Amino acid sequence: MDDKKQPIIIKRVKKVAGGHHGGAWKVAYADFVTAMMAFFLLMWLLGSTTEAQKRGISDFFQHPAGIPGPGGASTSMIQLGGVEDVPTGEGDKQWERSPSATPPEDVIIKEVAAEQRRLDELLEELQASIEKSQALKPFKDQLLLDITPEGLRIQIVDKENRPMFALGSSELKWYTKRILREITKNINSVPNKISITGHTDATPFGSDREDYSNWELSADRANAARRELVAAGMKGDKVGRVVGLGSSVLFDKDNPYNPINRRISIIVMNRATERAINEGEGAVETVPAPDAVLDSAAVGQ
Repeated sequence: MDDKKQPIIIKRVKKVAGGHHGGAWKVAYADFVTAMMAFFLLMWLLGSTTEAQKRGISDFFQHPAGIPGPGGASTSMIQLGGVEDVPTGEGDKQWERSPSATPPEDVIIKEVAAEQRRLDELLEELQASIEKSQALKPFKDQLLLDITPEGLRIQIVDKENRPMFALGSSELKWYTKRILREITKNINSVPNKISITGHTDATPFGSDREDYSNWELSADRANAARRELVAAGMKGDKVGRVVGLGSSVLFDKDNPYNPINRRISIIVMNRATERAINEGEGAVETVPAPDAVLDSAAVGQ
């Protein structure tokens, strides 16, 4: 009987505190919660910014190398005369501005941010002026405002049965003069220079003159707009560039004959664009595809 007894085996398992993985899961969970908090904070910040501010942030990160000027050129967004002391945020230390001095990187960043805020504020002021002004309100559908890498762009576009200029001419309509006089007040509120560009649609210019085409017409219309702005009180030296592009840069690429392609673009230029023009490099005007375009076809220039 004793020989037939089975041996009894007792297993004792030593438990490790924290389970199979120990406390590693807590670290991973903490990282996950931190990442989610950062994500929701980002979503909240994006939700509280305006469209103009979002475009400005996007343009800043897309063109970070376009800010510093070569050869120690001043990168100030405001054309300052003489010597100006700009605080760097390090106690009483200041950087003395002079034509030959290269500003520190932190000063450049502050100036870029300050200029972007100024252009955003100007955009909001123009939008408010258009809504409040009895002179501009009837034409608000012909005024397009946006922020581009070159600065704040104001586009005054043609509409069917409401062109800005007389047919095939650089003569301004009375309401176009009124629009230009109204926006001059806002343009004068900032020290930035402006660029004026004339555009036409793809309809060939009908004239007995073989040497006169949409190129000449668009340039003449841009200069007509310049003269009206100066007559409204803008200083002549505020203009940094006047150019006619004919129909080479269409607003509505799907319909080259759309009246909306006939327009005047006024850009309140940022400092980088001003510097590019002064150095002879120029800056290409970028025209984004419109959110919505007029469906009507052009009847003439």
